[in-house]
Amino acid sequence: MKKIKSVIIIVLALVIGMWLGSLFFGGNGDHKGHSNEVGTQSKEEVWTCSMHPQIRQTEPGKCPLCGMDLILLADDSQEGGDPNELRMSAAAMKLANVQTTVVSKKGTTKTIRLNGKVQADERYVFSQTSHIAGRIEKLFVTYTGEHIQKGQEIAYIYSPELVTAQDELLEAIKIKDVQPVLYKAAIDKLKKWKLTDGQVESIIKSGKTIENFPILSNMSGVVLTKRVNYGDHVMQGESLFEVADLSKVWVLFDVYESDMAWVANGDEVEFSVQSLPGEKFKGKISFIDPVINPMTRVAKARISISNNKNKLKPEMFVIGLHKSVLEGKGNLISVPKSAVMWTGERSVVYVKTPSDMGFSFMAREVVLGPSLGDSYVIRKGLEEGEEVVTNGTFSIDAAAQLAGKASMMNRSQRYSSKDIKKEIESEFKPRGDVNRDEKKAIYGVIKKYLVLKNLLTKDSEEFQKSTEEIIQQIKSTDMSIFKGDGHMVWMKESQALSTSLKKIKSSKGIKSARKEFANSSIIIITLAKHFGPFLDDIFLQYCSMAGKNGSFWISKEKKILNPYFGDDMLGCGDVVNEIK
Repeated sequence: MKKIKSVIIIVLALVIGMWLGSLFFGGNGDHKGHSNEVGTQSKEEVWTCSMHPQIRQTEPGKCPLCGMDLILLADDSQEGGDPNELRMSAAAMKLANVQTTVVSKKGTTKTIRLNGKVQADERYVFSQTSHIAGRIEKLFVTYTGEHIQKGQEIAYIYSPELVTAQDELLEAIKIKDVQPVLYKAAIDKLKKWKLTDGQVESIIKSGKTIENFPILSNMSGVVLTKRVNYGDHVMQGESLFEVADLSKVWVLFDVYESDMAWVANGDEVEFSVQSLPGEKFKGKISFIDPVINPMTRVAKARISISNNKNKLKPEMFVIGLHKSVLEGKGNLISVPKSAVMWTGERSVVYVKTPSDMGFSFMAREVVLGPSLGDSYVIRKGLEEGEEVVTNGTFSIDAAAQLAGKASMMNRSQRYSSKDIKKEIESEFKPRGDVNRDEKKAIYGVIKKYLVLKNLLTKDSEEFQKSTEEIIQQIKSTDMSIFKGDGHMVWMKESQALSTSLKKIKSSKGIKSARKEFANSSIIIITLAKHFGPFLDDIFLQYCSMAGKNGSFWISKEKKILNPYFGDDMLGCGDVVNEIK
């Protein structure tokens, strides 16, 4: 009986255990659902490099190839919304150090920093000349910088001609009653040497000639230049000193070409001098050079200012601030410069909006107005109250590029612009710093591209294989051969080209492949114009019928073989430029 009771107890324990297990852990169907939920929650974040998207890490850090900060890879699983919208969680924004600013209208004042110098006022600079030819017997001004007063004796000159003229006067005195005209002529001769009435009267009263005659200063001021020494022989009218009255001085500011539209006569400038800390000076512009200096590309803006206490000395450096209110009246929208990504052809800001996952960012093309120092006026593209990214802009753009969305690096939207035609048709000017290895690498990619182009002209469906060969050619290119600006151009354009080629490769038909081929062609042309010329001539061709605004391609032959229409319109197009 004891054994039977033991068996019954064991069986009951097993049944109760199975029932409890079912109660707490659920059946098979419930278990699977729980497993999926856990799998979703434990999905790892992926960090990558904007320049080397092959790098994938589960934690933030530095790129092992270039040392750049890794960025959080955007989650492409989100559905709905604009396909070019980039969504980020609050945590991702914090890790990427993304900061935003709400756009508002406000008064726009442009502040221009002007560098300049104090100079002597040219209207108060004179030459002290000798009115008598002769030898300097005494010199009372012995160094530059000495201050002299008007009427002060500055030198004594011995002049044989003046001694002779005095003798003639003394002889004429004896016969002045008989020959008054001769007497008057002798006096007038002495006065032509700038002798004063008192000096002539002194000669007449003494009855003796003066051998060493004094030279008197014509004005008060500071001696800027001393041109003679004791014992020198000077000619009549020769300059002895250059003297400047520094009670008024000029401040000459350099105005660069880009700032000239903001500076006008009558504008007030506040300036300071390094040697006089804490002191501020003000003056109004009285003159602007009508001609730009061809070497420095600046014009001088002049301020005339009183210098009674002689604080401002010629050749002092000054720093001025010129403030000008932007024309157009009323308040305008402006954003910090850090918010704008600029390529020279277009400018983009990232606009932030709330989303179900946190926040979303959309690239918005804007039209820039004048620069206001640390900000830009926005002529078109933003409305008051919108929120734009001011810090972390490049991180967001890189994340958008890696997610295959429109960005400054993945610039498919840019290539639909009509403005690109002007760039391609512009004159080709070869850079002087492109090395042979760079040319060889770029031309290797171009040759693979030409194979793809020829396949499209023949309506061949084998374009996927050719596209893959170009992608592999890009991957095998050694980045270290690119130097200076070429390094940045290759990194940016090669990433954009790889993204475009992958779209061609995944195209379901030749029609969609040709549409993306237009974007790839623009990137190839950009590389060719930057790194050319090559050993072979390259023709840049254009068909206005292909695409919404026309499409471009590169060819080694001048003859038109259109890759966008094939046999249907094989000869449609023109040569718009050539890289010989």
